[in-house]
Amino acid sequence: MGSHGIKDKVAIVGMGCTRFTEHWDKGADLLAVEAVNDAFTSAGIDKASVDAYWLGTALSGASGMTLSKPLELTGKPVVRVENMCATGAESLRQAAYAVACGAYDVAAAVGVEKAKDSGYQGLNAFAIPNDGTARTLTAAAMFSMAVPAYAKKYSVDPAEMKRVLAEIGSKNHANGVRNERAQFRKNVSVDEILAMPTVAGELTVMDCAGVADGAAAAIVVRAEDAHRYTDHPIYIKALSSVAGDGGGLSDPGYDYTTFRESADCAREAYAQAGITDPRRELAMAQVHDCFTITELILCEDLGFAERGAAWKDVLSGAFAMDGDLPVNTDGGLKSFGHPVGASGLRMIFECWLQLRGEAGDRQLDTERGLALTHNLGGYPGEMVSCITVLGQHLG
Repeated sequence: MGSHGIKDKVAIVGMGCTRFTEHWDKGADLLAVEAVNDAFTSAGIDKASVDAYWLGTALSGASGMTLSKPLELTGKPVVRVENMCATGAESLRQAAYAVACGAYDVAAAVGVEKAKDSGYQGLNAFAIPNDGTARTLTAAAMFSMAVPAYAKKYSVDPAEMKRVLAEIGSKNHANGVRNERAQFRKNVSVDEILAMPTVAGELTVMDCAGVADGAAAAIVVRAEDAHRYTDHPIYIKALSSVAGDGGGLSDPGYDYTTFRESADCAREAYAQAGITDPRRELAMAQVHDCFTITELILCEDLGFAERGAAWKDVLSGAFAMDGDLPVNTDGGLKSFGHPVGASGLRMIFECWLQLRGEAGDRQLDTERGLALTHNLGGYPGEMVSCITVLGQHLG
């Protein structure tokens, strides 16, 4: 049995987000404070107004004191949350449920990561003891396996497959150019991506998201209280989280063309939100494009395209800014960057801007009124997944 959900019970009334880049002059504490202060200003409150905090970070702190020290919080509960690359989304989920159940009136979700001068890349910061059967390949190598698997299953010519992935990368960079907070703000053409050498399987460096430093934050309250803080609250319609059992790695039938946890997570989110046709009902989607092939597969796992058809939709422009369902309108992980603990809240920040009509020259028509964010952590066959659905209006 799935979650009963908290549709329309909680609203986001303030958000903040730093630029995602190589912040050589700022540590995690300064980044977190910047994002949180912007969220306070957005909601018209100060730190004394917040009853409890959830801090999402994968590598940049070991307890709630990672936030309470720089914010100089006293007498407040601050919980550190970690769920791999879905950490930021998980921090919002927990803060929202705490408000929905009546435990707190005002809660803050914060995501922060300082990764660029840590000496490590991605999540490989320390070795977790295991039974010796854990994967030994890099993330790029693991996800690269999905490229020939998808091409073979759906009879896509290998050269055409590479062009599809290059179209995704080029699209996301074009979106990022219009985003002042993005890490990489440079147009990269499809032909330029195709000309680059491969780094893992058929993936080039421009098929892979970069690691960044950054922070984002959100303030949540009960829906009935939202207009005390802002004239344009954004309502939470669904919060779905799924942890896989890792069985894909030992299942001979797993073929790398779907991420089961994300598909399960989507079904749960749509049930909570009452969505039956996401391609037609959502105004936009932010998905976890850690690699271009990941975005392609997710467009099918999340129900934006039929199985085996997403590659054609990419080539037709269905997921571009002027397409049927714009995907990764702020540049995605590929262009915006990926500070692990902050990425989920960064996606929500983009939905916050778009649904409030504050996205500047990348503003979409959001008449449909709903937006989705999706994060995953892990690798094909062993993942966690978080999905958030947001809306402009109650009901």
